[in-house]
Amino acid sequence: MGMKRDNKVRGVVKGAPSGFVISLGIHAAAFFLAGLLVVFTVVQKEEKKFVPPKPVDRPKMKLKKPKVKVKKSSKPKSTQRIVTKVQKASMPDIQLPEMSGIGDGLAGDIGGFDIAPNLEEVTLFGGGQTIGNDFVGTFYDFKRDRQGRPRSSTDPDSFTSDVARFIRSGWRTSMLAQFYRSPKKLYATSFMVPTVRSSTAPTAFGEPETGGWCWMAHYTGQLVHKDGITFRFRGQGDDILVVRVDGKVVLNASWPGTAEEISKWQSNDAKNRTYRLGNNAAVIGDWITLEPGVPLDMEVICGEVPGGHFDMMLVVEEKGVEYELNSQQGPILPMFKTAEPSHDLRDRIYEHLVEGECFIEGGPVFSDFSSGGVSEVPEEVIEPAVAVEEEQEEPVVRIWTFRSGKTIEGEYVSSIGDKVVLKSTRGKQIKVPAADLSGEDLEFIALANPPTLDIGFTKQSSQRIIETSPFLEEEAPRIFDWTFGLKIRQVSAREYGYPLTVEMFVIGEQYLDADKFILLDRQITEFTPTKENGMAHVFKSGNPVELIHYNMHSQQFGHKYMGYLITVTDARGEIIQYETSNSWLFQGLENLKQIPVGRFFDKTCRRVHPSGPKRDY
Repeated sequence: MGMKRDNKVRGVVKGAPSGFVISLGIHAAAFFLAGLLVVFTVVQKEEKKFVPPKPVDRPKMKLKKPKVKVKKSSKPKSTQRIVTKVQKASMPDIQLPEMSGIGDGLAGDIGGFDIAPNLEEVTLFGGGQTIGNDFVGTFYDFKRDRQGRPRSSTDPDSFTSDVARFIRSGWRTSMLAQFYRSPKKLYATSFMVPTVRSSTAPTAFGEPETGGWCWMAHYTGQLVHKDGITFRFRGQGDDILVVRVDGKVVLNASWPGTAEEISKWQSNDAKNRTYRLGNNAAVIGDWITLEPGVPLDMEVICGEVPGGHFDMMLVVEEKGVEYELNSQQGPILPMFKTAEPSHDLRDRIYEHLVEGECFIEGGPVFSDFSSGGVSEVPEEVIEPAVAVEEEQEEPVVRIWTFRSGKTIEGEYVSSIGDKVVLKSTRGKQIKVPAADLSGEDLEFIALANPPTLDIGFTKQSSQRIIETSPFLEEEAPRIFDWTFGLKIRQVSAREYGYPLTVEMFVIGEQYLDADKFILLDRQITEFTPTKENGMAHVFKSGNPVELIHYNMHSQQFGHKYMGYLITVTDARGEIIQYETSNSWLFQGLENLKQIPVGRFFDKTCRRVHPSGPKRDY
């Protein structure tokens, strides 16, 4: 209700202008009416419930069949499977500096944040460029001194003691000055590294020659929430994962034994170490309350002690929220993040994440959006799959010009010796000497009679075994360095002499899922068949493609070669011939052209996420 008002009519105040008083009266009446319109609404606060994101796989779509002219005689030959090269913009799990291949469990992946220009810099441990609301990661190798020289003695016990001293010092980085520090920084918006090879971290930080043991990464940043939130971390680290907020340790999810050695912090929750996350049961952290828009300093350290496998998985539990339960009857929690993950980052995570362990999408985003430090990742638009089919060229009716100046309207039929057969608009066939036609007409005829080509795909590989930990007996991962190329030769007798564009796609597949494919390499080369080059062209990719294979938890990880597609396009932009190991690659060519190197797709050549490992517990 509005407040009571004195409604008695009063006369004009003596000495005051009448217009002023009238205006004052109008404003008073307006305020009175506004008071009468005040409505009180009572909202009953309901308990929050976490709604998991929709499944990542999108529904299948029917194939559309656009018309693409292809030389009818160029049906794909049944070819044995072959392998391909990867170029330097893919997402390998292992990426040596001179290599541009796709690694599986050893490198830090490739790709790029949707808002960052460098697609090579998305790894499980962060990207190469800050987006303003991330954590800056610094890598330390305890096996080397600050100049990068090997230290006389570094073993798991001394490494653990050094990490413990760092934590006891109040996380003073000066305590790490004696150890090698990588010059490369990474910028992380999440700490979600499912079980991978422990050498993945050094490779991600640009140190592929560093062994995967006795290393530590230190991340610093700020923890903030736009609306305010009360939550706690849950996490699991193999071997080291410690989180400090506002100068206080709030979670030590390191491996049992190591955890007690490096920090005195302990969880006080009765369900601590009950539900599986990654390699072990998850640790439950302390409750934290963030005021709206008020940041707190936050630090994270992760590390590997003896080598072998590594994981670092940090999720959040918001107070008062109900979550879907997993097979262990524990909550499936969303991963901690300061920005929504890009498609590339989701690829890196899903390839190693056991389904049902946590949610990658959905849940709170720890960022003050009003600061402009975060940009949401736009929803990716997936175009319907299209199919390319062989089809006879439709006749082209055009104006033919003779050197004498005479013209005729008709379509080209064929060439016989030095004669050209034309068909007039009345259906009458006319033979004319080729020498009588204009240069433009002769070019049209030459392009209408593309050469017959012999197309071959080439590949060769060498194998390497990478160094594993001296403290564990384990099967070493195998690295295959592939070099791919092609040979093309004109086999028809007629002289052609026009440029041809040759495009090569090399395809791999997951060991975990033979129905998930990856574009390992895509190359374009051009040549014009002439007598000088023997009407032949040989092309080889400049950089080898690195493919990795290893076993973990009785499952095979990595990528292997699957097949190829080579297309030849003439000056008109028409595909005149192709060669492929799998016909569905050519049918999905238009979609395949949209797939970046190093990304995953299905048999319709639509981009998809890779498959993760099966649960082993």
